[in-house]
Amino acid sequence: MAVSSIDPIGDLLHDLFSGREGLRQLLETVVNIGMREQAAAHVGAGEHERTESRRGHRNGSKPRKLKTRLGELELSVPQVRNCEPYHPSMFARWQRSERALLVACGEMYFQGVSTRNVQKVLQEMCGLEVSPATVSRVAAELDEKLSAFRQRRLDHAVWEYLMLDARYEKVRVEGKVVGQAVLVTVGFTAQGRREVLDWRVADSESEQNWGEVFKSLKDRGLGPVKLVVSDAHRGIRAAIARHLQGATWQRCRVHFKREMGRKVSYKKLKGLNQDLAAVFAPEERQECLVRAQEMAVRWEQAAPAVAAMLREGVEDCLAVLGFPSHHRLRLTSTNLLENIMRRLKKRTKVVGVFPNRAACERLIGSQLLELHEQWQTEEKAYFNMEYDGA
Repeated sequence: MAVSSIDPIGDLLHDLFSGREGLRQLLETVVNIGMREQAAAHVGAGEHERTESRRGHRNGSKPRKLKTRLGELELSVPQVRNCEPYHPSMFARWQRSERALLVACGEMYFQGVSTRNVQKVLQEMCGLEVSPATVSRVAAELDEKLSAFRQRRLDHAVWEYLMLDARYEKVRVEGKVVGQAVLVTVGFTAQGRREVLDWRVADSESEQNWGEVFKSLKDRGLGPVKLVVSDAHRGIRAAIARHLQGATWQRCRVHFKREMGRKVSYKKLKGLNQDLAAVFAPEERQECLVRAQEMAVRWEQAAPAVAAMLREGVEDCLAVLGFPSHHRLRLTSTNLLENIMRRLKKRTKVVGVFPNRAACERLIGSQLLELHEQWQTEEKAYFNMEYDGA
C-alpha cells in the first residue's frame, strides 16, 4: 500500500535538482511560510493561538502571483482584520529593481530603439507583452519611492566619512547616444553604519555637478564630515575644497596605483607594485614619505613620470593615517564603491543604451535602494567606533 508523503519540503528537496520547476516550487513554499511567520508577528499571535498581546485576527488568505526568474509563484497572502493591514515586505523588495529594468527596456522598445535582446529580456522577466500604459504606471510608482528616498533628511545622524565614485553609462540625449556620469555618494555615521546618501546622472564629473551633490546633501541636513575618500578627478577635488571645508581628503590608493601602472610597460608593472606596497606599508606618515622619495629616485631614469607622480601625489594617499588604525584599511580606497559599481553594471548592461536620463537614474536608484535597505538590517556596524585600538 502506498503511503502519501507528509513532508512537502522533503519532496521538494528530493526534486530540487531535477530542473527549474523544483526550484520554483521550493521558493514558492519558502515564501508562503515566510509570509505566515510575518503575519503572526504582525497580529502578535500564531495561528489558533490566544495571547494577551494579540493585535488582530487572521482572516483567511488571498491568492497572488509573483513573477521571478524561476517562473511565476502561486502565493497565498495572509489576510488580517481588526488591525493594520498586512503587506508582505518581500514583494516590494524583490520586484523594485526588476520593475525598473522593465521600465528601461520598455521605454527602449516603445521609442523604436529596441533589439531582439531587449524583447527577450522583457519576455523572460514578464512572460507577456508589456503595454505603454503598464510602463508609465510602473515608472510613476518607482519614481515616487526613489524621490522620497533621495530627498530624505540626513540630520538623523552625525556623519563621519563620505565615499565618492562615478561610473559611465550610455544614454540617449537629444537623439544622440552619449556617455553620462553616474555619481554615487555613500556616508558613514558616528555609529559606524553606512548609508547610500545620493546618486544622480550628469554630463560629467565636473566641479559644478559634484558641487550640486554636496549642496543637496547639506540642504538635507549633512553636517561637517571628517574625511572624504575619492579618486583624484579635478572636479571632485575642486568641489570638496569649495563645499566641504574642513574635511580631510584621502586619495584612493587603488586608483593611484592603477594610474601609475599605466605609466610603465607590462614587464615593469610587478616591480612597480612591489615598490608601492613597500611605500604604503608603514603606519607612520613620515616613514611613508621617506620611502616614496627613495622610490622616486630609483625610478627617475626608467620612468620619470612615475617619479613625478610619486612626489606630487603620494602625500594625498596618506591622509588616512591620521584616523583610527582599525578604520584605515576600509578608508584607504573606494573599494566599497567599486564593488557597488560592478553590481550596478550587471543590471545596466542588459539595457545597453538607456533611452533617457530618467530611465538610467531609475534603474541605478532601485539597485542602490535595495542595497541601502540591506545595510540597515546588518547586525554589525561597518566601522567599530568603540574600539580604542588597545
